[in-house]
Amino acid sequence: MHVLLLKEPREGEPGPDPYIKLFQPEKHGGLIFTSPRAVEAVKMCLEAEKRREEWNNSVKDKWNSKSIYVVGKATAALVRNMGLNPLGEDTGTAEVLSRVIVEREDTNIPPLFFPCGSIKREVLPTALRENEVPLETLTVYQTAEHPDLEKNLKNYFTEQGTPASIAFFSPSGVKFCLEVVRRLSGDQLTQIKFAAIGPTTQDAMTAEGLCVSCTAEKPTAEHLAAAIAKALQ
Repeated sequence: MHVLLLKEPREGEPGPDPYIKLFQPEKHGGLIFTSPRAVEAVKMCLEAEKRREEWNNSVKDKWNSKSIYVVGKATAALVRNMGLNPLGEDTGTAEVLSRVIVEREDTNIPPLFFPCGSIKREVLPTALRENEVPLETLTVYQTAEHPDLEKNLKNYFTEQGTPASIAFFSPSGVKFCLEVVRRLSGDQLTQIKFAAIGPTTQDAMTAEGLCVSCTAEKPTAEHLAAAIAKALQ
């Protein structure tokens, strides 16, 4: 019995450099990170601009005097590695985090700085805008289809056959992989137990007409494994 995990690798090139805004904490009310990739893109910019010493000596402490919001434990761990103190790692989704932010922040603060990807849901920006919490977004990485995606999937199906379960880890994974998976699975598609890492990915799968067999209670490997095991019983 095989389970296919359609998960993006952590490597990748960042988009526009956010380092200038990162070194202007006085102009912002706090930071928001909703994905590990956003944190990694920011870290790459710090290294590329050779300003790590300045960051460690003064800038990170200025940010730590403000609120640093995150979604998920993986994002929180990377943020801590940058020397920042995250809030909200147990929120699990941007929707829940937005409620935390609205409860904590006033409307008269400087804008919260939100480094994000080119493909992002508007849940958090919309919620903050509706509650008049100022926000400034900056795209720091581009999400694109892996050039070998179709070839790798074809090789998997040829060598392993149709998997018992397929797990998606992001809406972009659904966007880039689903058409190929449908084509390779053929009439066996309905036999596959589709799993989602969280409600955002589940919504993307449902929107594409997939029957989602299970969703991880929390966005961790352990919770996803437990959900898949239960679905396959």
